[in-house]
Amino acid sequence: MNRARATDTAANDAAAVNAPSTPAAPEATRRSRRIPSWAVRDPEPLPPLAVPAPEPAAAEPDLPAAPLGRRVRSAARWSLINTMVMRLGNFATGIILARFALGPAAWGVYGIAQTVLLVLLSANELGVGLAIVRWDGDPRRFAPTVLTLSALSSGALYVAIFAAAPAVAHSLGSPEATGVLRVMCLCVVLDGIAQVPAGFLTREFAQGRRMVIDALNFVLSTAVTLLLAFQGMGAMSFAWGAVVGNVAALLGFCLAAPGTLRFGWDTRQARALLRFGLPLAGASLLALGVVNVDTLVVGSTLGKVELGFYVLAFNISSWPVRIISEAARRVSFAGFSRLADSAQGLARGFSRALGVVITGTVPICVLLAGLSRPVVDLIYGDEWVPAAKALPWLMGLGLIRIGCELAYDCLVALGRRRSLIGVQGLWLVALIPVLIVAARTHGIVGVSQGHCLVAAGLVVPFFLLALRGGGIGLRWIARACAWPFLGGAVMTVTILSLERRYGDGRAAVFAIGAVALAMYAVCVLPSRAFLRGSAPPPKTP
Repeated sequence: MNRARATDTAANDAAAVNAPSTPAAPEATRRSRRIPSWAVRDPEPLPPLAVPAPEPAAAEPDLPAAPLGRRVRSAARWSLINTMVMRLGNFATGIILARFALGPAAWGVYGIAQTVLLVLLSANELGVGLAIVRWDGDPRRFAPTVLTLSALSSGALYVAIFAAAPAVAHSLGSPEATGVLRVMCLCVVLDGIAQVPAGFLTREFAQGRRMVIDALNFVLSTAVTLLLAFQGMGAMSFAWGAVVGNVAALLGFCLAAPGTLRFGWDTRQARALLRFGLPLAGASLLALGVVNVDTLVVGSTLGKVELGFYVLAFNISSWPVRIISEAARRVSFAGFSRLADSAQGLARGFSRALGVVITGTVPICVLLAGLSRPVVDLIYGDEWVPAAKALPWLMGLGLIRIGCELAYDCLVALGRRRSLIGVQGLWLVALIPVLIVAARTHGIVGVSQGHCLVAAGLVVPFFLLALRGGGIGLRWIARACAWPFLGGAVMTVTILSLERRYGDGRAAVFAIGAVALAMYAVCVLPSRAFLRGSAPPPKTP
């Protein structure tokens, strides 16, 4: 479910090779011993590698002696710093492009190309790249087979989209997107090759090295995008910026994880890898479909200009997802997998992780939803004000996405792959007709409302039920969300009442935001011990 929309800059999208390109960050699949018998489970354990034991010389280097918690916290800090720095840079670049170089139509064309790219990236390596992170033993034994499978499948996908690009662009109402599609989807091949070295860094919690690679990606891709955009190349500037950034990231991964980019083939390994990866790739493909189908609906129903406004609104709503959720998910999958054998430990770890991300996300979502029009006008200019109509509902969707993505990682750690495929399929089937009707009747506002309604009414209850089946009951969820939700409600009342009285001028907006944040801070103060991990667990009924 991890999704980067047509972003504030091509660097953000080019980073698809930096972060795992499926909607879920690399996930673990170790089972919990406390999953009840009624829960949906895989019919058999994950297959072990059918390869001889490694020679001592090829043994996996010893992991650092630091405890798991310390390693996860360190990786999370680096990941958060990395994400925030990159997103702030993307944010500034997006403002420059939107104000001075590109209009809504160009953003709409780019949104179509980016959506197609993300759908392809969700399953381009058939899910086998996640084995580098999850499988026990020395990953260098099976990494050559992973690389071969990933490169072959990614190359085949690119050939297919190159041939189908004219038909795809025409069906989505933007024939001019053909060339952008063909260039941008080169990232599919680059991402497939980068899966192995990137997986080694993720396995080792090497987020410091990831930050250096992301910085290189950002600088080069942003420079190319800005240069081409101001030369009048429109949406194509994003495409070439993304390709240059992905090439730089691939080289960076190879230097940071030397010796991991070796092709090879073992038929027994390939079969085991496909049995492991295909269910995850299917779930990832469905998850990307869920959060990208709205782009396809808006583009084909309302046209590229309205799509440009919608894409910008979705970009803004994704700020907390990109800054907070992406940082958390780069380490959450590994942490959950290490805790999956202890139901109590996993429940406590998930509850605290959820509390941290929700506490950090709620104030951002409430501020952007309550002050949507003045925020869009202030940042992007009055040309983009129509995008503000959809923003309040999309901010609610962004908050739901963050919780669901963390739950997704946790459920994969419990081995619930089939359950996740089922919910993603149900979500997509329910969403398509709702969005089509909403787009035709209420435009981009209706699309955002339909998206939020289906997510809250259908998907959230499923995840709550699935988590309960894995030993994480509602009391753990309530403990994580109670104080942030109370603070969000107080913020909402504060913003609405003050805005009605003092208006939405720039000075008033800053003052209202400051007061609302102060009120939120007071509301969440009682949860400090819980967020720090020093509070006792909730009592079992």
